[in-house]
Amino acid sequence: MSNPLTVVISQGQSRNPQKRGLEQTVAQQAAEIDGVSVLLIPHLYDLAATGESLATLRSIPGDIVVLSWVYERAAHWILDRNGVRGQVGEVMLVREEDDDQASEEEDPQENEKERVAELVPRPARMIYGLDFRVTESADLIVTELQRIASLPRTTEKSAAARFAQPTNTTSLRLAGDADSDDNMLAAAPKTNGHTAEPALFGIGAVTKIDESPSRRWYPVIDFSRCTNCMECIDFCLFGVYGVDTVETILVEQPDNCRKGCPACSRVCPENAIIFPQHKSPGIAGAPVEAGGLKIDLSKLFGAPDADEDPIATAARERDEQLLLAGRATVGLEVGIPKRQTDSADKPKDDLDNLLDELDGLDL
Repeated sequence: MSNPLTVVISQGQSRNPQKRGLEQTVAQQAAEIDGVSVLLIPHLYDLAATGESLATLRSIPGDIVVLSWVYERAAHWILDRNGVRGQVGEVMLVREEDDDQASEEEDPQENEKERVAELVPRPARMIYGLDFRVTESADLIVTELQRIASLPRTTEKSAAARFAQPTNTTSLRLAGDADSDDNMLAAAPKTNGHTAEPALFGIGAVTKIDESPSRRWYPVIDFSRCTNCMECIDFCLFGVYGVDTVETILVEQPDNCRKGCPACSRVCPENAIIFPQHKSPGIAGAPVEAGGLKIDLSKLFGAPDADEDPIATAARERDEQLLLAGRATVGLEVGIPKRQTDSADKPKDDLDNLLDELDGLDL
């Protein structure tokens, strides 16, 4: 089959035997599905951009299913920031609360905002995300994989041909960019002293990449929500963020981020900044609405105390990290979003009044 579906299994950070058993069972059964090849890699969030796992993922031209231990939205944008791009594939195996969220009405004003993802369209190929935490049943996961495998594939013919007969530059090509000029690719990435091989798997086989990445902590930007407002780069004092040649925000120095600090995600007005390992679902990438009912999601999901302002929380978290780095604290004086100071001047609408009444009930 010239255009297979690749199932990528991202192993969890822990060595819990039940989790490992679920991963192995799904891998073995998925490899038995007609037209499916399976790739087993370390934890997706920890992978180095220059490592063999991501080089291999970048060489896959067709549709991908990614099973991981992080929220589906987080997994999709981790891949995107590393050059593995595509459209979000619809999955049926989701949490009950995810179904409830999908039924909420969208705010028309949110649809009018220009998102970064709209400025740089993703290729047509599909990337499906499945969260291992949704179910402990390997059978349910495999059934969903069978459903996805039965769908029409979206790879262009030129990409499928490269998959069957890869060149030595295939592993550098951005996923879906099948027709880019080979002369633009200067050299193949080096991993462990050798050139990364293209992702050419045998159907029915399980290919495992042995990499030992260290645990990491860095922000992941959901560009389907990001409006390029730059509030994150103004707020962060650790040099994590930067801009590209067309002035688009990016995570330029991910390992400059202070472990455990999610402060920038609390000040993002679109809930576009994800920390996949954070304990709060809204920060970790749960499928919540960005604008939804005009409710401040950072307050719903981010503040550790119900009576603490999320911006004050973010400033406190940042100060803690500044102290740990041997620097002076700045409190609310540096990098606080202008929208926060302006918001108090705006008249309250009916929903604001309703929320005030609910707060007054002290539920």
